[in-house]
Amino acid sequence: MTCFSRAHVMMEYVLWAFSLPRKASGSMCKVYRSEEKRVNVPKVVSTRRPQLKPKLGQHFLANDNFALQIVDTLGDVSQNTVLEIGPGRGVLSSLLAKRVRRLIAVELDRVLAAQLRLRFGMFPNVEVIEADILSIDFDSLFGPKPGLRRPGIELRPEPVKVIGNLPYYITSDILLRLFEYSKYFETIVILVQREVADRIAAKPGSRDYGLLSATAQLYARVEKLFSLPPTAFAPPPKVHSTVLRLTIAPRQEELGVSGDGFIDFLKLSFGQKRKTLWNNLKANYPEAQLRAALASTKVKPAARAETLTLEENAALYHALRQNRDGS
Repeated sequence: MTCFSRAHVMMEYVLWAFSLPRKASGSMCKVYRSEEKRVNVPKVVSTRRPQLKPKLGQHFLANDNFALQIVDTLGDVSQNTVLEIGPGRGVLSSLLAKRVRRLIAVELDRVLAAQLRLRFGMFPNVEVIEADILSIDFDSLFGPKPGLRRPGIELRPEPVKVIGNLPYYITSDILLRLFEYSKYFETIVILVQREVADRIAAKPGSRDYGLLSATAQLYARVEKLFSLPPTAFAPPPKVHSTVLRLTIAPRQEELGVSGDGFIDFLKLSFGQKRKTLWNNLKANYPEAQLRAALASTKVKPAARAETLTLEENAALYHALRQNRDGS
């Protein structure tokens, strides 16, 4: 009799549950649905499959042959530390992990960073950092560590090589950040939008020459190596991409323009591309001072910043400073 009563009660409960409105029944199912099983997975990892649609402007390299060509442009890295920017799904990382002494991969995407940690967890030479490359403190990462400094001993930073498939929308910001800490870097190999590569490698007097060109060529020797079609990426972008190699060779000492002052001057000179050099500079320099500096350097007031070489820009910068200091 007791068993019958329990079975009867259970049947009544089931009938009652199925008679509930759909919304309430759905809520009950949600309460009793088991959670996705997570075994040996860091908290930041999602157990769902990654989306194919790119976030953060990502177009993932998906061609192994091109990946091999890109990594080869770094040369022998067996004794080097390599900084990889935006490793994404790890196509370049998988090749680098087998070649380099130390690989530091900086990935902003939380899910991708966690997946990379799992993938390369058995590689003692690979470190994955989940961070925005623009917020990385390179002094802490590559500079002398506390306790290693000794009076009379100069510890030179180890030259680091950089590689990365850079998001199109933030290429300039990343390059400027790397140039700011150029003392740590030896070679930078980047995959960028072809139009951006043309600007970085442009010569003075050409249509593409601008602030990014001048700044890049102030810090490095720029080489355009080869281009990739949209089909080399997943999902395919609407543009072609180009591999650039920048060999760090700062020219500030040669030009006598140490410090940030010259960079600020270049930003002012290229402030508005359609304006003449005179119109871009006149807001920051008195007319007499600007006229005298232009005359002494034989630069025409109607000239535009993109027509001047770095040497001519440096000469004008010095003339303006001398006239200011002498006035």
